[in-house]
Amino acid sequence: MTIHELLDYGDFYCLSFIEKNILLHAVKYMLNHIQMSTKKNEKQDPGFEAVESALSRTEQYIEENKKSLSIIIAAIIVVVGGYLLYSRVIMSPKEQEAQTQIFRAEQYFEVDSFLLALEGDGDSWGFIDIIDDYGMTNTANLAQYYAGVCYLRLGEFENAIEHLKKFDSNDKLVSVIALGALGDAYVELGETEKAVSFFEKAGNKNKNDFTSAIYLKKAGLAHEALGNYKKAILTYEKIKQLYPNAEEARDIDKYIQAAKMKM
Repeated sequence: MTIHELLDYGDFYCLSFIEKNILLHAVKYMLNHIQMSTKKNEKQDPGFEAVESALSRTEQYIEENKKSLSIIIAAIIVVVGGYLLYSRVIMSPKEQEAQTQIFRAEQYFEVDSFLLALEGDGDSWGFIDIIDDYGMTNTANLAQYYAGVCYLRLGEFENAIEHLKKFDSNDKLVSVIALGALGDAYVELGETEKAVSFFEKAGNKNKNDFTSAIYLKKAGLAHEALGNYKKAILTYEKIKQLYPNAEEARDIDKYIQAAKMKM
């Protein structure tokens, strides 16, 4: 594989987002290496002569350092090519397998059969199997979320936290719910201060009338449990001001007044 083949127009635009970034960063590294080497101890002069001089110095540097540049290019090709090979030949088929295997577990999850969803039914896999066998895939990452919620619903709060913390996603809804679920788990364990932190993160992430109001209200209740009534009031008022159309805002005045009375 040559650098020209890696940058072939058709092939490049077939790459995934991650693959493109790796390739582009590698090429940028090589170009920056050349530019930095040719600009050492030299002043920037404006105009055509400066540009022409810079081009000449670059050509001279390339000519004088063919061997080292060849090594750099070869290393880039090996790293990028190896990653692409691993991604296309190994990871892509495993991702497809994992998506097939997780289907039944998701069905059990949807009907609240959390133990079957976690451990499988003997014929189909559970989320734990997906995590163990397809650990580096996106599907296994999603299984971490499912497993965390399953353990939460089964009352195994430490296991829930373990899996939810391993989950990482940019999905606007699921990422928020995962943070809120961590807060719920910490409440059940009596670690209310940690719970507040996760409820506030969930309430302030991807702001909307639905999830934001739900988790801010939970944060307010947690503040009250800790005796932080002023913070609870501020949190409730935030719901009232920012999310007046949310379900939680309908009776939020009652919570504000109750917290004021407790103060």
